[in-house]
Amino acid sequence: MPLWRLSGSARSVLDPELHRSLGYVRCIVTDCRAVLVPRFGGPEILEVSPNVKVPDLKPHEVLVRARAVSINPLDTHMRSGYGRSIFEPLLPLILGRDISGEVAAVGSSVRSLRVGQEVFGALHPTAVRGTYADYAILSEDELTTKPASVTHVEASAIPFAALTAWRALKSTARIASGQRVLVLGGGAVGLSAIQLAVASGCHVSTSCGSYSPGSQSLERVLAAGAEQAVDYTSENLELAIKGQFDAVLDTIGIPDTERIGINFLKRGGHYMTLQGEAASVADRYGLALGLPMATALLLKKQMQYRYSHGIEYWWTYMRADSEGLHEIQKLVEAGKLKIPVDKTFPITQVRQAHEAKDKKLIPGKVVLEVD
Repeated sequence: MPLWRLSGSARSVLDPELHRSLGYVRCIVTDCRAVLVPRFGGPEILEVSPNVKVPDLKPHEVLVRARAVSINPLDTHMRSGYGRSIFEPLLPLILGRDISGEVAAVGSSVRSLRVGQEVFGALHPTAVRGTYADYAILSEDELTTKPASVTHVEASAIPFAALTAWRALKSTARIASGQRVLVLGGGAVGLSAIQLAVASGCHVSTSCGSYSPGSQSLERVLAAGAEQAVDYTSENLELAIKGQFDAVLDTIGIPDTERIGINFLKRGGHYMTLQGEAASVADRYGLALGLPMATALLLKKQMQYRYSHGIEYWWTYMRADSEGLHEIQKLVEAGKLKIPVDKTFPITQVRQAHEAKDKKLIPGKVVLEVD
């Protein structure tokens, strides 16, 4: 069994009953199994290593024994080299942002969580040591208690996508009851956005694609609370969607959806895209040149759209937000926020899982189970 070393800054240890229930023989863990990215490439480069070192806990950090971790598009993009300007000097990486599991130990400053609690949460997009591992380290504000009403598999599918949608709709656009929201794209972030907007009293329209025969995309977004759902693979969005909106969240982020989203906004509205260009520009030109160029590009677009359309333009990214995570927890507990899981794989089959996502064999959410 993996062992994890408690540093002087960690104040909680596992009691004997918990040792036995979790399979521990001692409360000290020095290494664990993890999925490594030693270089960028296809699914075949992923390596399941049996003895990856687990760092000491910092005072605000929590050690989580993983039970399930979900696969996000960011994971497959990072594996392929997205963000290489940041991550290449730090190889090997551990992928993974979402997690659901149990608290194994906490740092000396942690007050809201205790050993043995079931928790779920998500790491920041730039984290180098991810959650594809038996044990993951997250900060206290990246975790909250898991509702008993959902399994670890179900819980692991939610936080990264829901916090991304929360950042756009609640932190940036500050949506309010009675407003109209348009969500372009019906994936995990899109589904989360629909449910968050509906819970806030908004009227939601959305677009989604029928990726395969028998796809339930339209049914899923309507079941999530959208008042109108348009299949962009068979209908003209500009003709099918009526009226103007207070906020548009574009999860697709191609020139066509940006143009459509901008034109559907009221003056004073917010357009937010997940496809911000900071990482791609930095990858192309290097960090020193790329980040200032990306900032200049964003400012140019913001000024352009304020002048031409009277709207606010944003690149949106997930970030740790303890308030948002606790609100998401409440919605999950109330049955008002869920992300369907289409397939699970054991973590030892991570290559097959990534290959299935790369080939779009599974359009919905995929989760890795950690035994």
